[in-house]
Amino acid sequence: MEIKTVHDYQASPELLKNKVILVTGAGDGIGRQAALSYAEHGATVILLGRTVSKLESVYDEIIAQESPQPAIIPLDLKGATENHYRDMAATIADQFGKLDGVLHNAGLLGILSPFTHIEKDSWDDIMQVNVTGQFAMTQALIPVMEKSPNASLVFTSSGVGRKGRAFWGPYSVSKFATEGMAQVIADEYEDTKLRTNVINPGATRTAMRAKAYPAEDAKSLKTPKDLMPTYLYLMSDDSISDNGLCFDAQ
Repeated sequence: MEIKTVHDYQASPELLKNKVILVTGAGDGIGRQAALSYAEHGATVILLGRTVSKLESVYDEIIAQESPQPAIIPLDLKGATENHYRDMAATIADQFGKLDGVLHNAGLLGILSPFTHIEKDSWDDIMQVNVTGQFAMTQALIPVMEKSPNASLVFTSSGVGRKGRAFWGPYSVSKFATEGMAQVIADEYEDTKLRTNVINPGATRTAMRAKAYPAEDAKSLKTPKDLMPTYLYLMSDDSISDNGLCFDAQ
């Protein structure tokens, strides 16, 4: 997958005006910041996550910055079924008439361990959230995205999704699968109104990163806000000609 960077992208204030964008894992970390930034630039953001209190907090922040009123969808990808996703897609189509963007940001890290120590239940949970859930959700949402004049589908990968790394087991494998899924969709929908790309956020000051690297000095890392030029670019019409690419956010 070709790698691209747009670190210096300058987003205009009304860059995403009239766009409807769904963000998964919107309760904290990169998802929270992406939701705030998309809203700040004029988008109506649909906040999806498993913890209602966190989603409500982001909702309040968006209202406080006088951005368009967001929507909340409480959903745990680990337990969600195809019916959940179909109902969600129908609700979005009914309430908004279209979906201009989806940021697949939610992910499960699991426990870093030697390959022979990976537990089947842990493997299943990580694949369910990082791969199967994203597959089922995307399959349900594509028809709603096709109602948009220009729709952007963005998956989140990782450096361990390009080169396998010792002890990263299921998470690494899930990110290889994510990149493969994005490539398949990008190829199938080439030269259509739907473009599909991948973001590799890199080492970022988040709770997931702290769990993976507990001894690391978090202050040495980029913040989610530092990455937003790439996230804004991919949801904007400036990225219409980009399809099937991987963007390094730093």
